[in-house]
Amino acid sequence: MSHPMTLPSAPACAERWRRAFPGEPDQARAARRFAAALLAGCPELDDVLLTVDELVVNALRHTKSGRPGGAFTVEIARWDGAVAVAVTDEGAPSEPAVADATADAESGRGLRTVSLLASGWGWFGNDRSRTVAALFSASLAAAA
Repeated sequence: MSHPMTLPSAPACAERWRRAFPGEPDQARAARRFAAALLAGCPELDDVLLTVDELVVNALRHTKSGRPGGAFTVEIARWDGAVAVAVTDEGAPSEPAVADATADAESGRGLRTVSLLASGWGWFGNDRSRTVAALFSASLAAAA
């Protein structure tokens, strides 16, 4: 199932960080370290880091970001107990969607994992540039 972006945007008071990475497989680890350094003390840090990893790996596997010379950007916003993470890639003809992977499949669970960990997730963009984002908020999770 596809989720066009419906997440609330971060307020003006949010702390924001953005970093571009080359589209190479070892950069998923670098993106996790980037997020971990910024979000020390975050109660949902493990879930956020797993989400960053899933979104980056999806960008590298399924978009032009994973081709030679490709790149992706990770953006993090933090405010009032909420954290939003977004990965912007170089686009692809297909849309990000939660898949139903078979029990013996070695992949295909990334966005399902994100949908289970985050308070919400979504995406916007096209075949030239796309952003997939997830929101972590104790208040939103409690209201669900």
